[in-house]
Amino acid sequence: MTGPDRRRFLITSGALLGAGAALPAIARPGHHVDLALVLAADCSGSVSSDDYTLQQEGYADAFRRPEVVKAIRSGINGAIAACYFQWSGYDLHNLIVPWSILRGDDSIATFATALQHAERRLNSGGTAPGGAIAFGRRLLNATPAPALRQVIDISGDGRTNTGPPPDPDREAALASGITINGLPIENQEPQLEEYYREHIIGGPGAFLVPARDFTAFREAIRRKLVQEIAGLHTGDSSRFG
Repeated sequence: MTGPDRRRFLITSGALLGAGAALPAIARPGHHVDLALVLAADCSGSVSSDDYTLQQEGYADAFRRPEVVKAIRSGINGAIAACYFQWSGYDLHNLIVPWSILRGDDSIATFATALQHAERRLNSGGTAPGGAIAFGRRLLNATPAPALRQVIDISGDGRTNTGPPPDPDREAALASGITINGLPIENQEPQLEEYYREHIIGGPGAFLVPARDFTAFREAIRRKLVQEIAGLHTGDSSRFG
């Protein structure tokens, strides 16, 4: 077995995914999704172990909520593609949950479980949201299915303190038709919302949902995902917590 047939066998058998890795749903040729969504989570040194746990529980809980599942199914294609990575310094990123097609109950539940059990790979390196935007853009260049919309959902608890400012990377993403939404967590920097508004978010329908701290992350990400996936933005940025 050679060429495309062999590669197709390796993919479907899981041989290319590594030992013990769960198989994501593979898009069939010609199938489209309503949204390609990159979840980018801040894992810099300012995020404590307890904060990280609250963050992951919030992500997992959101994808188990009926309103988020309904939003996934509400689009023209009834499916989205999603992945999750951790970020800190400008060149420090780890793709933890690779691209998966979320369509039915099983695929959505599998993705939620993967988020809940995502191992933390970063604990230091500063805070560089511009690098996270650049990495998210590269991921969106490798989506498993054509998408009607492309969104980077970036959460973080600080301004840039290492590497270049985020503005050039934001502008490059916007020029590619990508929307960047934000979830600033203001446990350490009370004015972080304005920084995200001025330097991070952008593109068609861009919005942000601030959270006072990590205890408020669960409700903030739930609401944000409903709006993000369904493409409904109410025009406000109500703070949670």
